[in-house]
Amino acid sequence: MEQDQSVAAGVDSGSAEPGAMAFDLTTANPDANAYGHNPPAVTAGSAVDHDGGAQAPDVSAYPAEHAALNGTAGEMANYQGAAENGGAAINEMGEPVPEPSYEEAVLSAEEARLWSVVTANSLDFNSWIALIEETEKNAESNILKIRKVYDAFLAEFPLCFGYWKKYADHEGRLDGVSKVIEVYERAILAVTYSVEIWYNYCQFAISTYEDPDIIRRLFERGLAYVGTDYRSNVLWDEYIKYEESLQAWSHLAVIYTRILEHPIQQLDRYFNCLKELASTRALSDILTVEEASVYGVASENSNQALDGEAHPDDPDKSSKPEAENLAKYISMREEMYKKAKEYESKIIGFELAIRRPYFHVKPLDNPELENWHNYLDFIEKEEDINKVIKLYERCVIACANYSEFWIRYVQCMEDKGSLELANNALARATHVFVKPEIHLFSARFKELNGDVSGARAEYQHLYSVLCPGFLEAIVKHSNMEHRLGDKESACSVYEKAIAAEREKEQSQLLPTLLIQYSRFLFLAIRDLEKARETLTELHEQLNITKPVLEAVIHLESILPCEKRIDLLDSLVEKFVTHESSHGEGSSLVDKEEISSIFLEFLDLFGDAKSIKKSLTRHTTLFSCKRSILPSKKRKADDAIVSDRDKLAKTGGTRPVTGTDPNASNPPVWPATSEASGQPWGAAYAPQATYPAYGTYDYSHQMPQPAAQAAYGAYPPTYPAQGYTQQSYAQPAAMAAAPVPAAAPAPTAAYPQQPAAAQPYYGTTYY
Repeated sequence: MEQDQSVAAGVDSGSAEPGAMAFDLTTANPDANAYGHNPPAVTAGSAVDHDGGAQAPDVSAYPAEHAALNGTAGEMANYQGAAENGGAAINEMGEPVPEPSYEEAVLSAEEARLWSVVTANSLDFNSWIALIEETEKNAESNILKIRKVYDAFLAEFPLCFGYWKKYADHEGRLDGVSKVIEVYERAILAVTYSVEIWYNYCQFAISTYEDPDIIRRLFERGLAYVGTDYRSNVLWDEYIKYEESLQAWSHLAVIYTRILEHPIQQLDRYFNCLKELASTRALSDILTVEEASVYGVASENSNQALDGEAHPDDPDKSSKPEAENLAKYISMREEMYKKAKEYESKIIGFELAIRRPYFHVKPLDNPELENWHNYLDFIEKEEDINKVIKLYERCVIACANYSEFWIRYVQCMEDKGSLELANNALARATHVFVKPEIHLFSARFKELNGDVSGARAEYQHLYSVLCPGFLEAIVKHSNMEHRLGDKESACSVYEKAIAAEREKEQSQLLPTLLIQYSRFLFLAIRDLEKARETLTELHEQLNITKPVLEAVIHLESILPCEKRIDLLDSLVEKFVTHESSHGEGSSLVDKEEISSIFLEFLDLFGDAKSIKKSLTRHTTLFSCKRSILPSKKRKADDAIVSDRDKLAKTGGTRPVTGTDPNASNPPVWPATSEASGQPWGAAYAPQATYPAYGTYDYSHQMPQPAAQAAYGAYPPTYPAQGYTQQSYAQPAAMAAAPVPAAAPAPTAAYPQQPAAAQPYYGTTYY
């Protein structure tokens, strides 16, 4: 195993110490059907929610390729019972022995301090690591303290395979084999497509059990998932080493043959090893019973059938010359080797560019993210859906923090014709992310596929639980209800949100909600009076911001009724003259821009008296401070362009005259920066903006996510991913006017988060 992988995952490698009691690995029933796997719902503090509520994939679509391996719901209950770390122990009378509570563990002062830190902020990865180290230093033989910290940490960061390994080692040292098995079974449910976790699990089994069938069964479970991973050679090597120790030459030859079917690392070495094995052992030693019958030779196992009955030699078959059979044997495998090498030449560039195939809390660099996209572009052209799913599952481990890859996975599965597989990936993604875009995408995806109740629940969960008061979710939910023809429900979404914000002191969201609701009432519901009434409430608000005031002016300009100039003037007056004692007020530049926008509004809709009043205020407040303001001069044709673009938005006619020539600062409508690209495809693009009206920038209103149970917490160190930003301001591109650019919207306050990579339930590949 590469050193950087072990360090990044958190620990180094090693074998677990075997416990005292024997434990049959077959109790995990690896060949049982896992499509029925339906673990309990996520609860606060749960450490064993393994599939994040993922739905069962479509068995009928790909039955042969996706036979399940991880056991049924009933069987996995052995690892997901009431105890956080597996089933309860029993005494000599066969009665359950209640385990001591975590609370009985005595904490040192430093442990207590660190626990308070991670309890307050479960996303603090470094504090978690410090807590684990402190606990291990003080715990000695206290397995309860160790279980408590590992269960809590791995519930937050389930993809850190190295810490699963450390947890299993502690259980083997302090308790027994059964507990080690339980930890590893939880680990492979959390990060099924990790070569390293299967490698560690198989190492433990080899050091613990003597029955080759148990060990081979575990190897086959792991190889079914990760055996075609380009870096799976470490697991294959361990399997080869084990079969060599048993001198099971026919098993060894079969392993080499299977390897040659796949383009994995060190393929040349495996082919040479196979040729060496064939040249140093008799052909009968390396052939299986079935192969021996094809070649017409007697294998070492030919006298025993698979069911244990006698299997006499066929007297009519004559043995072919050994050399001829050997040449044929090697020739067939050489063809497999060449085919695999040919395919390897197509993917080697992508594979070598993957510097970090495992999960880490640190973000990936842009070239590696781009490489994943390019690799997925290549593999999606394959007809074999197995290859596509395998690469996506590898990708969402390394790129677990990037919702764009989860969204792409969902769309790809939908395009391949399997809605069940798409829902499976989407369910995992939405249960391990608190970032808004994945939930917004999920709601739109469900609506598009007819699951209206699911879409409604997704929106409500987003703005009520995950991100209380999240404006974009409120707007999109209301728009969906309107699309469905339920105007009452559409209005109710806004009204409930507004009522909740009114109960707060100086709500930052309320003015924006009122603006959005007024806009919705006028443009969608066509209720002009109610729209104006809603807009009037803004007069009572104390915390009017520049974007909100811009939106108010613009909305008033498009309402087909008499303009309420006095109302707008009072709002502008309040904004430009307000002084904050704590430095939280608007900047001088913002105030001047609002004053300029209002002057331009008055030039279109006001009278001479109102223009004079506002112009006098503008000159008094800003002209005397010209030396500290950026230059706002512009050419006359720029002003004409501004008027033309603005009127194109409002549907008015171009006036003969331009702006007030006496104004020291000709008013401008600020240009809007282009929105960033959507992380989803055109089929799920956000609803188009209403005609003659801009869209609002939600980024300044990003609420802090509420605490989320189990897998929904992630480190705050990740840079937030961008998703579509919107702005109420006019989108007309201004000619190179030296107008001060609006301050950039703050980045969404949602940290990148690691996602629990769940098994694709029912796969027999990888």
